[in-house]
Amino acid sequence: MLRVLTTTDAEFASQFKHLLRRADAAAAAVESQVRAILTRVQCEGDAAVLDLTAQFDGLALTPDTMRVSASEIATAYHQCTAETLAALHGAAENIRRFHRHQRRESWMLDLDDGSRLGWRITPLQRVGMYVPGGQAVYPSTVLMCGIPAQVAGVPELCICTPAQGGCVNPLLLVAADLVGAQVIYKVGGAQAIAAMAFGTATIPKVDKIVGPGNQYVATAKRLVFGEVGIDLLAGPTELVIVADDSAHPEFLAADLLSEAEHTGAESVVCLTPASGLVEAIHQVLAKQLATLPRRDAAERSLQGSSALIHTRDLQEAIALANAIGPEHLELMVEDAERWLDQVTCAGAIFLGHYSPAAIGDYYAGPNHVLPTGGTARFSSPLSIDDFVKKSSVICYSAERLLNETAPARTLARLEGYEGHARAMTIRTQSEPRG
Repeated sequence: MLRVLTTTDAEFASQFKHLLRRADAAAAAVESQVRAILTRVQCEGDAAVLDLTAQFDGLALTPDTMRVSASEIATAYHQCTAETLAALHGAAENIRRFHRHQRRESWMLDLDDGSRLGWRITPLQRVGMYVPGGQAVYPSTVLMCGIPAQVAGVPELCICTPAQGGCVNPLLLVAADLVGAQVIYKVGGAQAIAAMAFGTATIPKVDKIVGPGNQYVATAKRLVFGEVGIDLLAGPTELVIVADDSAHPEFLAADLLSEAEHTGAESVVCLTPASGLVEAIHQVLAKQLATLPRRDAAERSLQGSSALIHTRDLQEAIALANAIGPEHLELMVEDAERWLDQVTCAGAIFLGHYSPAAIGDYYAGPNHVLPTGGTARFSSPLSIDDFVKKSSVICYSAERLLNETAPARTLARLEGYEGHARAMTIRTQSEPRG
């Protein structure tokens, strides 16, 4: 079960450091294979995409059948129950409402001499979304990635997803329709990332690629960055819970298992000064794990980079949580909001006993595409900002340029750029123009 660490132990510092070690997300062998795939798709286009899809997915496609048809999307709605459709619509509305609050407007600052300075915000023109489509199905990811793009005003959204047996899961098709995706391609793996990054005769080149995937997909995204933008490089799921003696052991165990059940590589940690909780959590974990359908994956996660850590107090617990910088952080403590200002490093923060990370994964509205691997130190959840560009706008009057050329020219010459200095000076020596 979960290892138990105590911060007062002499070996704790080294144990904690070991806990924070992250596996290499892109082994050399994987990177070599992915580079070969990228090169093939860049050079051969559709022919490479179709050949690689047949090789890896056992799916024989043509340029015409690569794209999901309108009739397939219509059929998908009939394959979903009313309860399922209501859940998807409800989640979509919550996500849309939250992300609408992130919208910002362009602005212009009018100066006294008639000059204007501004900030112009425009949506990306075409975004590609990758959606895993293997054994697990993630309509929630379609909503979380697609709705911010939709709200940001992105006019073209295309999706690539592997098709098991030639069919895309109906849940994914309905979710894609709800986010306004113009086209869905039955292509997965690194070849899908390459197609969206470089463009082929059938799959258009995009401005940015978003969405999670396996090691090959993540490596492909990393390697095409610069050719296109990417959202982030997602690693295994992480959850840290800070708990005091007001926390319910049943809630704690359930939340730990909820994030441990993905693939078996997840990291779940509970930090608590309440010594009685440590034994209680162990007992409840064993009981809940016994009936968990994804027990094997959860057990592997619990035995990996996971732990119960007994701390001196809550301050120390939160300090350790900040050092981890988890994807999900739950503060399952009394008056949880009082501790919020002390949290400096987390992808998503869940306050109180009735805010499990699972509700954020599916329904609350804030995005579940979150920084992992400690990258919450410098990155943020997927948001509207990921789907827009910002441009500075500078409109100087002749008067302002005349007044500011001398100091600007000085700086240019200090850096050795006489051409810059002359570009400003020449305007101050000529008649003003309109």
